[in-house]
Amino acid sequence: MAAISLLPTAVVRPRAAALPLHLLPLLAVIALLVLPPPSGDGGATLADAASGLLVLWCGIRLARDRVRPLTRLAALVLASPVLALGVAVIASRDPAASLPGLVRYLQVFVLVPAAVVLTLRDRRDLAVVAWAFIGLALVQGGIGVVQYATGTGASYMGEDIRAVGTFGPTDVMGMATVVSYGIVAAVGLALGAKGVRTRCAALVCACFLAVPLVLSFSRGAWIATALICAAQLVATGLRRALRAALAAMALGVVLVGGLGIGSAMVQERLVSITQVADTPDRSVTDRYTLWAAAVDIWKEEPLTGVGPKGFPLYRDSHASLALSSGSDTAGAGHAYQRQPLLSPHNMYLLILSEQGLLGLLALAGGWLALLVAGARRLWGVRGAAGRRGLGAGLIAVGLLGWQLVDFLYADIGGPSTVLAAVVLGVGAWWAAGPDAAARRG
Repeated sequence: MAAISLLPTAVVRPRAAALPLHLLPLLAVIALLVLPPPSGDGGATLADAASGLLVLWCGIRLARDRVRPLTRLAALVLASPVLALGVAVIASRDPAASLPGLVRYLQVFVLVPAAVVLTLRDRRDLAVVAWAFIGLALVQGGIGVVQYATGTGASYMGEDIRAVGTFGPTDVMGMATVVSYGIVAAVGLALGAKGVRTRCAALVCACFLAVPLVLSFSRGAWIATALICAAQLVATGLRRALRAALAAMALGVVLVGGLGIGSAMVQERLVSITQVADTPDRSVTDRYTLWAAAVDIWKEEPLTGVGPKGFPLYRDSHASLALSSGSDTAGAGHAYQRQPLLSPHNMYLLILSEQGLLGLLALAGGWLALLVAGARRLWGVRGAAGRRGLGAGLIAVGLLGWQLVDFLYADIGGPSTVLAAVVLGVGAWWAAGPDAAARRG
């Protein structure tokens, strides 16, 4: 009897205690972004190296076992940029100078997203990745709060108070991006997870992460996060969305009005959002000028663009005199530095100027297809009995949607770029991953 009674325990316990070892290469990419970048020149990081190992590992598995091939939609979306990039490099005036850009684009928009799609197996895997995003955001956000409280952050309006985490003043969007990912993932879990403890823990994390997001003073991150979290709430019901909106307003009053967290500067930053067309500040003026320059550069080569990494070479000949020579960076352990403006700070315009209409259609068209397919699947899950998979859908579509909104005022560059590749992979897995694997669990 004793031997018989122990049999179920021997069968169940190993499965319950099993670790998602197949996720370790992917989790390493996220975890390594806790470390400060090795230099401030925007070069490769340990997370980039880990992403290369992730791609290599998936390639070995695919060649050895021939398992989990990409669906037709995923293969089309992830492979079409290869053709567009190849044409842009060949047609550029300096193909050799475009090769580094080709490698970076393939890493961020093709290889790493494909590896993520091949790595994720079910909704439990996605939940683990979501908590990894939240954990990274908590670490970076916690460092950012300390930077604000102790005056050791990046320079902002003459004070070293801007929360930037370990990314430093040369990548002021890095911490804001990571924290935004964490908030979107936490809201998705809070709205769609089944367990009460999981939902409460995710909600607490989202509320805490709102503090470093505010202290990042990143207007774009504020707008994108507010839009996506509102969309996540609406996807689960209007009544819940209204209650959450009231709670968010109350939290904002407490944080900014009651506790005085950056109240004066936050209010000024908020007001500046409505002044972008009236009396814009220097950063907004520079951005408008860069956008106009990108469009003028595109007009030279409408179909194929001037080639990857070509924007800085053509910027000065197309930008007006309103463009400043660069942005001032200092603080967070770094000396004063004048940082050149080497991109239009708009991913879609960057692609348009460097890869033309062909590249924009291949990249942005594929992202839009994934967003539409993912939203349709989320809507189907929302209306299904039991709403199984609702949390996974809210996380995946939310992260993808945030990234596409973020691309309206930012582009690739900096250590956090590799996370954008992971986000695109998560969105592709939900929208176009193998149906049997996506619905399992």
